[in-house]
Amino acid sequence: MEVSAANARASWEASIKIQRLRIVRHLKDNPSLKSKLPEAVADAYAVAIVEAAAETGLAESDFPAGCPWAFDQMIEDDFWAD
Repeated sequence: MEVSAANARASWEASIKIQRLRIVRHLKDNPSLKSKLPEAVADAYAVAIVEAAAETGLAESDFPAGCPWAFDQMIEDDFWAD
């Protein structure tokens, strides 16, 4: 069974939405973690660059050195990076 591009996109969008909901809930249950957000975003972005470079064949240096989005922006329901 072949997965269409539209189905694949819907699947990863659903995964992102679920993770956003879990993050919001986790931060609500653990408000002291909000002070750790800049470090957590920086760490996650560093991992994402390595994964994106491996998947695309682009050099890690082709990506911005730091995350170009604020946490509050990324957690919004309607945010989808270009």
